[in-house]
Amino acid sequence: MTYETILYEKRDGLAVITLHRPERMNALSFQLKEETAAAFDEAGRDDEVLVVVLTGGPKVFSAGADIKERSTVQMSQARFYFAQKQSADFYTRIEHFEKPVIGAISGVAVGGGCELALVCDVRIASETARFGLPEVKLGMIPAAGGTQRLPRLIGEARAKELIFTGEFIDAGEAWRIGLVNRVVPVESLMDEAEALARKLMANPPLSIRFAKRAVTVGLQLDLASALDYEAHCASLLYASEDRQEGMRAFREKRKPVFKGR
Repeated sequence: MTYETILYEKRDGLAVITLHRPERMNALSFQLKEETAAAFDEAGRDDEVLVVVLTGGPKVFSAGADIKERSTVQMSQARFYFAQKQSADFYTRIEHFEKPVIGAISGVAVGGGCELALVCDVRIASETARFGLPEVKLGMIPAAGGTQRLPRLIGEARAKELIFTGEFIDAGEAWRIGLVNRVVPVESLMDEAEALARKLMANPPLSIRFAKRAVTVGLQLDLASALDYEAHCASLLYASEDRQEGMRAFREKRKPVFKGR
């Protein structure tokens, strides 16, 4: 498929999706979101792809919604509700993508761009990264999952402060409060993201996928239900060829050969 607002690259089991609207600071236009969703669909169908890195390049991750585009659209309150639901589905689609997603974040990741970072499984930030949810300053709230995912990630009190003030934080503060997993120099951002991807790809693909399911789904459930779902995921893995290969390799003191079955 040919893309106009993103770049899609695949190599050795890794797919890299790069937001590519530099003239608009990778603002999330309708077209960019459609193409990003299509790229994730492409990566999901491709059995050779084991991990996805989502980035905006070295200068900017995303400045959020394309306000200029949005300002030309007028709709009723009811229509806005359903449009917002459709937008939220875009983020949820990435959050529940069956393969690991690593966010490689440099420059601003604010508004919808910050919410896009939140749906990645792991976030690596460059030293230039800045995060924020400034929607309150425009008379709105973060409505693409920001009011729900951020508290689950960094805690209610810290999330409320960021959402209520609309202020930005730098990469160091984002790491301190647990918003990102690590902070690296901008010139080594993609190398670090790829190195982590290689570590994940060395493990059995099915184990990674079911571990992701257990965490993502489990966070939406009460503890008893989540533990039951965890046992369900483990039981599905129990009969897999990869689990049997892992056990044999451990006994035989050799490196396992996983096939994703």
